[in-house]
Amino acid sequence: MSNAAPPAPRLASLDALRGLAMLFMATGGLGFAAIAAEHPDSAFWSFLKYHTTHAAWLGGGAWDLIQPAFMLMVGVAIPYSLASRRRVGESYQRSLLHAIGRAALLVALAIFLTTGDRPRPEFAFHNVLAQIGLGYVFVFLLADRGWRWQVGAIVILATATWGAFVLHPLPGPGTNFRDFGVTGEKLRQCVLPGFLGHWNMGTNVAAHFDRWFLNLFPTAKPFVFNGGGYQTLNFVPAIITMTLGLMAGEVLRGERTPRGKTLWLVGAGATCLALGWLAGATVCPIVKRLWTPSWALASGGVVLWLLAAFHHVIDVRGHRAWAFPLTVVGMNSIALYVAHSLFAGPLAGIGRTYLGQATFAGTYGPLWSSLFVTGMLWLFCYWLYRRQIFLKL
Repeated sequence: MSNAAPPAPRLASLDALRGLAMLFMATGGLGFAAIAAEHPDSAFWSFLKYHTTHAAWLGGGAWDLIQPAFMLMVGVAIPYSLASRRRVGESYQRSLLHAIGRAALLVALAIFLTTGDRPRPEFAFHNVLAQIGLGYVFVFLLADRGWRWQVGAIVILATATWGAFVLHPLPGPGTNFRDFGVTGEKLRQCVLPGFLGHWNMGTNVAAHFDRWFLNLFPTAKPFVFNGGGYQTLNFVPAIITMTLGLMAGEVLRGERTPRGKTLWLVGAGATCLALGWLAGATVCPIVKRLWTPSWALASGGVVLWLLAAFHHVIDVRGHRAWAFPLTVVGMNSIALYVAHSLFAGPLAGIGRTYLGQATFAGTYGPLWSSLFVTGMLWLFCYWLYRRQIFLKL
């Protein structure tokens, strides 16, 4: 890790959008799901719950866009990082070694955070940091290769991922989905009919791979299924998401006019969203928990639109002051992620101790608790910002 100040110039819109995604994550959903449970007949609270919790299987809301936003912005940052290293005379080979080291550190940090206080390491690779680490070097190798190589890589990855799922046998009529943790409402939501059954929870090719791969590591008990349906091989189509970010980053660093850059982001976002929706409606369901190619494209399209809006308002029009609270977080996204993973629970406990149990009781208690924890984490990032400490791998 380094505490050196980040090199200038930075893409201000990237810091702000990254900060928005990370702050949204830090809220833990603002407690809206718990509040919605107290108002079962309220369409308003049901709407907020949908967009602050993960989709059960098909589709997705605002909460599901946090990870693709973070991953796509990793790709956006690569051209800026490469340019910064070239300015100080670093060779490509040394930059590649740095990328390999960064990828390894991301995977190691993911394992550390997943393990927590367990008595032995928890070798799981579905964490967003692990997913980025597993695909990062591949995306790095696509930098400066031109859009034909990059689009070609996206097509190959999407086709190969889709083909692997389709070629894997469908579950037989006697399959007991309960053996794979698919019970209750999941039987209705996560077991798909006909051809779409290739993307069922627990019986798809990626789940089958993990029942082999994850049992190669020392475990307290044999791995059978991931309760959320997340799989290690999600990193392969997630490379699509990061490559879209890489392409966007190269455009933003390029010679186009500011208006041309914004229009490219809008057009690319529309193209990805249309292709994702079309695939989702025909041959490849949109399943965030499997990072299907249709999800990678559709979610990537939405994030590109968000980046276009932030770029136009902040970088082109120069309206930066409003984004300062987001920028503070975006410039220390790794610090916030780790702090949230380690200290969100203890911070909530501190709030109850010093502000009183009654403050966080009742129907809206989860909301106040979420705001308290998020506020404390923001203050931590602000403290780092004031001291010009920027933690990065």
